[in-house]
Amino acid sequence: MVARYHDIKNIDLLTLSGLLLLAACLWAFVELAGLVIDGGTAGVDKQLLLMFRSAEDLSDPIGAHWVEELMRDVTGLGGVGILTFFTIMSAAYLVIIKKSKMAIFVIVAIATGTLLSFALKYGFDRPRPDLVPHGSYVYTHSFPSGHSLMSALVYFTLASLLARVDSRRRVKIFLFFMASLLTVSIGISRVYLGVHWPSDVVAGWTAGVFWATLSFMVASRMQSSGNIEQEGEEVSAERLGEATNAPDK
Repeated sequence: MVARYHDIKNIDLLTLSGLLLLAACLWAFVELAGLVIDGGTAGVDKQLLLMFRSAEDLSDPIGAHWVEELMRDVTGLGGVGILTFFTIMSAAYLVIIKKSKMAIFVIVAIATGTLLSFALKYGFDRPRPDLVPHGSYVYTHSFPSGHSLMSALVYFTLASLLARVDSRRRVKIFLFFMASLLTVSIGISRVYLGVHWPSDVVAGWTAGVFWATLSFMVASRMQSSGNIEQEGEEVSAERLGEATNAPDK
């Protein structure tokens, strides 16, 4: 009975934390979008963008040539190809461990996040920065940053998925730290390469974290109702089979 009470308390705390994070992300995105529309971020955007450029030659990013090459590698981690690869591999892993419903959910969550990214981009229709030459090819509008949004969505979704497999706190901290490191690094690389304003990146982060959090909460609710496989469900079944087949003593 006591254990049941603690489980309910933990679930309620997790739900409350998720709702607070959703509200914070939504508020931050709306406020930032309003500032962008009114031109309130223009000065800060310009100043931060030029911080990554040589004062003598704006076409030259700061740092040695290998730094610029490294930033291209980092920005590639938030590209469509890499994120699609990680998504498919994660879904395949879930299918292998007999969690096909969760695999479908992960694909749907990330696919709808991609649609959200395109909808926001074409809705705001913000031009790309024109102060400096672009260090990477771009095809869509600027606000919000698609790389920032999708990297936050994919990496935090995968981190939360893996965190449910291992109950150790240090493992969970490591997974979310790596997701944060990847997401922040990818966002910074977009500004470094001159293809996004800093406000685009921050907006992408908030939208991506919002969608990842919402997806996690929906998945948890669907697991509770039995519409998605429960955490540790397969392990329990295997142990039950071993117990059934064990010889009597």
